[in-house]
Amino acid sequence: MDISHCDPKGLIHESYRMEGIQASECRSIFLDWALSLPEGVETRDAIEMLIVHLGSKHPDHPMTQVLEEGSVEMRTPKRRGGWRSRPRN
Repeated sequence: MDISHCDPKGLIHESYRMEGIQASECRSIFLDWALSLPEGVETRDAIEMLIVHLGSKHPDHPMTQVLEEGSVEMRTPKRRGGWRSRPRN
């Protein structure tokens, strides 16, 4: 997969160029980025590629932190709720 497929609008790339950007702004950009991923691009794979290509060059940038948080969230299994989680008698 090419880096341009991971960030087709260039949102993540541009966030790294913004001086003084805050983590809250990075989270908003990340959400817009995630919603605009083309069909067939796996979010987890795209995040990992962005971390390698952009985050590794800017380890202290708030977007790197947001990407890493997103990567962890994609790997963490979610607890099932509702009737499936209730004990049966």
